[in-house]
Amino acid sequence: MSTAANSTSIVAPPGMPPVAFSAAIRPLSRLAGMRHRRFSVSEYERLVAAGELTENDRCELIRGVITDKMGIGDLHAACVNRLNWLFNRAAGEQFLVSIQNPIRLSDSVPEPDCVLAAFRADYYGQAKPVPAEVLLLIEVADSSLDSDRQIKLPLYAENHIREYWIVNLIDECLEVYRQPQGSAYGQRVELRRGQTVSPLALPALSITVESILGTPTAAPAE
Repeated sequence: MSTAANSTSIVAPPGMPPVAFSAAIRPLSRLAGMRHRRFSVSEYERLVAAGELTENDRCELIRGVITDKMGIGDLHAACVNRLNWLFNRAAGEQFLVSIQNPIRLSDSVPEPDCVLAAFRADYYGQAKPVPAEVLLLIEVADSSLDSDRQIKLPLYAENHIREYWIVNLIDECLEVYRQPQGSAYGQRVELRRGQTVSPLALPALSITVESILGTPTAAPAE
């Protein structure tokens, strides 16, 4: 019996050598094997530095567990683009806008959709932002809403992230969380179109909820 019929071949894109393409694709079983134990932040960072984990793996460290990141849909991507544009217009040397880049917490290395970080001349090339440097952290939520409320929120509160926003694309509102207390936030405010918001660390910066959510989604014709 031929063994070729039982093997799985990898078809490379046009113009790319099959060997190079095969090397660039990491088998799911390899990442799955890393989920049988917990990693410290330092161990996780060593895996990244050694190339054992790359940006192609689309994962993050959450409470010591290497966790898959969810896929990004068009509305989610558009909202992140709006946040990037809105905050970069005002940044100057007040703060840096970090989009889907890692931050360093006590037992986690999440990659939030948007972080406003204290300005640093090295642009965080020497070390990731830590909670004291995070002025505002934002997650854009559609399919990830439950996770952003039930997993990410207590994680950020416990690490003293001073202000956490969830751009709730499902209910078309902005959830603002302030005053971290243990694994929760002491203040929760829900804002909708027609209202404005200013980050605690940047009170002079006023942003309309509409500019974050974008144009209301039209209801499908019946």
